[in-house]
Amino acid sequence: MNQKPNIVMIITDDQGHWGMGCSGNKDILTPNLDRLANEGIRFNEFFCASPVCSAARGSIFTGKIPSQHGIHDWISKGHTSESDLSEKLQSEFKNEERHWAYNWPKDQLQGDVALNYLEGQTCFTQVLNKHGYTCGLSGKWHLGNSAIPQAGFTYWKTLAMGGDNYYYPVVLENGKFVMKEKVYVTDYITDNALTFLEEQKGKEEPFYLSIHYTAPHAPWDKHQHPERFYDLYEDCQFTSIPFEPAHPWAGMKYGQDEQGKEQWRRWIQGYAAATTAMDENVGRILEKLEQDGLMDNTLIIFTGDNGMSMGHHGIFGKGNGTFPLNLYDTAVKVPMIMRVPGATVSGKVEETLLSHYDLFPTIMTYLGLENEIPDHLPGSSFASVLEGSEGKVVDRDIVIFDEYGPNRMIRTKEWKYIHRYPYGPHELYDLKNDPDEKHNVVDEVSYQEVKAMMKQKLEAWYLEYVDPTRDGKGEAVTGNGQIGLCGARAEGKPAFKA
Repeated sequence: MNQKPNIVMIITDDQGHWGMGCSGNKDILTPNLDRLANEGIRFNEFFCASPVCSAARGSIFTGKIPSQHGIHDWISKGHTSESDLSEKLQSEFKNEERHWAYNWPKDQLQGDVALNYLEGQTCFTQVLNKHGYTCGLSGKWHLGNSAIPQAGFTYWKTLAMGGDNYYYPVVLENGKFVMKEKVYVTDYITDNALTFLEEQKGKEEPFYLSIHYTAPHAPWDKHQHPERFYDLYEDCQFTSIPFEPAHPWAGMKYGQDEQGKEQWRRWIQGYAAATTAMDENVGRILEKLEQDGLMDNTLIIFTGDNGMSMGHHGIFGKGNGTFPLNLYDTAVKVPMIMRVPGATVSGKVEETLLSHYDLFPTIMTYLGLENEIPDHLPGSSFASVLEGSEGKVVDRDIVIFDEYGPNRMIRTKEWKYIHRYPYGPHELYDLKNDPDEKHNVVDEVSYQEVKAMMKQKLEAWYLEYVDPTRDGKGEAVTGNGQIGLCGARAEGKPAFKA
């Protein structure tokens, strides 16, 4: 190999680990993801660092947990300065008759002041750029200051916010954010990614390309997605997804009567349509790589930012689908597929518990850049899996940690313990006998020794890695959005929506 391999990383938004054909879902059609799994490695026990988008994405790129990088919720303010909005978009905000799905553009962009939430952090893309990689991004950034290229990226085709309308997205073009009408955002993100790949043809330098879809994030209404995808599921009853009573903490409620079940089914129908539309676009990326002869020198990584419950546990949403915030496996487990250049390891299912905070060291080790791994990262490299080696996958105990503000989780193959600071409620699940987390045994006498052991390990681990100036344990995270810097950097200003 004359040069280091190219890397294409595809990140979806709110895609549950269960939402692919290759993971056993018989309802949702994902032929291109199934192909990737067949040609690569599907990680069956992969976890995000936080069950909400911006916090999780910060961990993907920095290798740090939220209590190190300081993003603890989805970012609802700090996307861009109002001066970065086109004059036409600013005038649209004054049009009160205009339909705004969820009011996102108005609520999040009007009067906004750009914040760089990752300022002072090292992203793995910066290291790649330092070592000669051309880095491109198409799609969702959602880590602040979306108008300005950062983190080593030179090709920068971002969306203004995180979630958005599928047919009226606000995107960056020629240095200004504009609203694209009658353009399906999933196709638009792919088009820009293909342009980047076309620009790399004939160049000797390796490239890294991030393709960040908003799919299958809400909205799931019929008018938000091409009819051909929505209609695919018109008669589907989604038997692979449980129809359970609405969780008592749930934000989106539905009844147990026929009307309630039809609402449940319609939400999932839109979610499935968004997923299959995204899968078709993944196929477009694979086709381009094949046409350009790049499949044998490109590492393809496919993952989701966080998990998602679509009726599981009676919840529609991820960690902030409830309050108190939840850390069920459906919220913290994510899809992860890697296709190694030349498909040298194919059709493998890896069962080791791994996390997004392992990605930074893995990419560095795989590329022979071990010396570039920053100090005090919590993750371990699993590059040995990509190389087909047998034996120990990571150099640590097989334990996963997650956090969402003052809520923290420790998980092994057999146990999960969730501690909510300062008062609870806390949870303990015997995953060997209760894999679906139905029975919280935290207060049962026979489990107190396990609870104490798990709590001690949880607190010792976070004491080792937390940055006290960004510690989420003392932050009032509600799941309604982060609006400013947290901790000591907040300078007394509110950091989270009440």
